[in-house]
Amino acid sequence: MRALAILCIALGLAAPAARAQQAVDVPTRPGVTDRVLAIDTPSPTAVVVLISGGAGHLGIAPNGVIRNDGNFLVRTRGQFAARGFAVVVPDVPSDRERPPYLRGFRASPEHAADLGAVIAWARARWGKPVWLVGTSRGTQSAATAALDLHGAQAPDGFVLTSTILARSRNSAEEPPPLTELDLTGVKQPVLVVHHAEDPCGVCPPALLPELMKHLPPTAQLETVTGGISQGGACEAFSHHGYNGIEDRVVNDISVWIRQHG
Repeated sequence: MRALAILCIALGLAAPAARAQQAVDVPTRPGVTDRVLAIDTPSPTAVVVLISGGAGHLGIAPNGVIRNDGNFLVRTRGQFAARGFAVVVPDVPSDRERPPYLRGFRASPEHAADLGAVIAWARARWGKPVWLVGTSRGTQSAATAALDLHGAQAPDGFVLTSTILARSRNSAEEPPPLTELDLTGVKQPVLVVHHAEDPCGVCPPALLPELMKHLPPTAQLETVTGGISQGGACEAFSHHGYNGIEDRVVNDISVWIRQHG
C-alpha cells in the first residue's frame, strides 16, 4: 500500500518537472518575505494558491526543491498544473522560519497580510483569477483571508478541504474551528471537500452540517469516499489526506473552479 502512495507522489511531481517553476521570495510585510514555489502553465485559466496544513513549514529551497512535500495539496501541485492552473505553494514567512512556524499564527493580522501579498502578487503575475485552496489547518488560513482581505488582496474564491471543525486539546494555541466563525457574509464562491471517513479528531464529518451553517448559503459541499488510510489520523496519508484518491479529488476541485471562475 505504501508503494501506491509513493507512486501517487511521483505522478504528482512529474507534471511540474515539465513546466517552468521557480522559488520566489514575495515581499509581504516590512522586512518580511514569503518564499513561494511558482509553477507556470501555458495560458492558465486561473491561479490556485495551495495552503498546506500542520505547522506550514515546507522548506522550499532557492532551487525550488520542497523538503516537506507530503501534504495533500503540496504533493498534488503538479496535478493542478496539469489541469491548466498556474500554481503557487507558499512556505512560512521569513520571520516564522523556526518552531512553532505557523502554529498559533494563522488567525493573526500578520498572516492575513502575508496571504494578501501573495494573492496580489499572483494576480499581477498572471492576470488571472486567484483561488485559495486550503487543507486541514490551511482552512483556518483561508478563513483569515475570507474575513480580513479585500480588493486586490482578496482571492476570487475558496476551496476548503479537510476543514478544521472542532477544537483540539491545544485549542488555546490555535485559531477557532470554522464551525465557530461567522463566514456567512463571504461573497466569493466556496467549495467544501471532506472525506466521509476522515479520522482526524478535529475534522469529524459529523460536524459538516454545522460548518455549512457558518458559510454563505451558496457554499457547496462534496463528501468523498475510498482511498487508503494509513499512518496517523491527522497525517497526510490517512483519509484526512485523500491518500489513493488524490487525482479524483483534484479533478473535482478543478472542474468546480472552472465552473465558478
